[in-house]
Amino acid sequence: MKVTVIVCMLVVFGIIPAAFAQSYPELGVKVDVIAEDLKIPWSIDFAQDGRVFFTERVGTLNVIDDGKIIELLNLSVGGGEGGMLGVSLDPSFDENHYVYVYYTYNEFLGIKNKLVRYVEANNVLSEDKVLLEGIPGAPYHDGGRIKFGPDGMLYVTTGDATSPELAQDLNSVAGKILRINSDGTIPDDNPFGSAVYSYGHRNPQGIAWDESGNLVATEHGPSGWRGVAHDEINLITPGSNYGWPDVIGDETKEGLTNPILHSGDDTWAPSGSTFYYGDIPQWSGKYFLAALKGEHLRAVEFDSEYNVVSEQELFSGEFGRLRDAVAGPDGLYILTSNQDGRGNPQLGDDKILRISFLYDMSNSPLWTSNITMWHSEGLISDQELVDALSYLDGRNIISKN
Repeated sequence: MKVTVIVCMLVVFGIIPAAFAQSYPELGVKVDVIAEDLKIPWSIDFAQDGRVFFTERVGTLNVIDDGKIIELLNLSVGGGEGGMLGVSLDPSFDENHYVYVYYTYNEFLGIKNKLVRYVEANNVLSEDKVLLEGIPGAPYHDGGRIKFGPDGMLYVTTGDATSPELAQDLNSVAGKILRINSDGTIPDDNPFGSAVYSYGHRNPQGIAWDESGNLVATEHGPSGWRGVAHDEINLITPGSNYGWPDVIGDETKEGLTNPILHSGDDTWAPSGSTFYYGDIPQWSGKYFLAALKGEHLRAVEFDSEYNVVSEQELFSGEFGRLRDAVAGPDGLYILTSNQDGRGNPQLGDDKILRISFLYDMSNSPLWTSNITMWHSEGLISDQELVDALSYLDGRNIISKN
């Protein structure tokens, strides 16, 4: 009891930091707090020079540079589920310093969303070009995820802005996944001669590509007249119609594409997502999505035909609502969203967290590499790998990072 009181006093008076790594031996990972006391962080991206860019839904874009958070942009944005949403750095950021931001704005006739390109210099932004504007918006269903694909094109998710019929209207950019060139022009090979790449979406908030270039997206299922739950993971192909509001879950209709996985009667409220191919061997190749209402990080393993091999809920209830999951240069990053009016904020919320491999294999006996080799060849399972590493750690044969 005395130790707890002393530690709490040291934290309060700033003698030791409140943030520290937490180990999860049962998963073979550790979690570090990269930033805390944030205001609804929504999206994150990484520069090769080590800087980390992230948005806060309240209207700010920030950069973490040498451990310090610097505000780059502060705009008056729309409220509700809207605000400062997606951020993405240009694939050639080192040369052109382009930063792309998607945000909600208010105008006389209602709420809209726009995509703007900025130029960064010495942690200062200047507006360069408005790429898309007038995207239908509302207090709910604004989409907002933006990412560059392996084809060099910029992909943008938009919600139906609480008007479900717009998702089926090819003359509207609402309820769609859009694909544009980095200057806002329309690629010649887009399926409809417009920015629309796929349609029939309710509120897609996560897009990610596997190492073969397949695009997978998360989407919030209904919560009203059309039913509830049935959140979706969709394999996106150009020109396909994903059915909202005509079908949900396993319902079928000619010409409409079903999800490769949905939540059934459970609600995940999936947001940002990523494929992970980093240094956590038991997670390599898996698809991860951040769940808001579900309050977990969901790991899904697909086979080559996109059948589901396995699913796992990770950190269930541990960090609260999760908004984004991104494979970073040194681990898997997740953003909490407990200050968004629907969560239960804890001390330090909201946070940027980094998940990394728990064990240091670099100083281990050479023969221990056999374990990860056996795992990569499918001879032992993820859990057998984690259990073996934990056993070796307990016998001081390997050590923790």
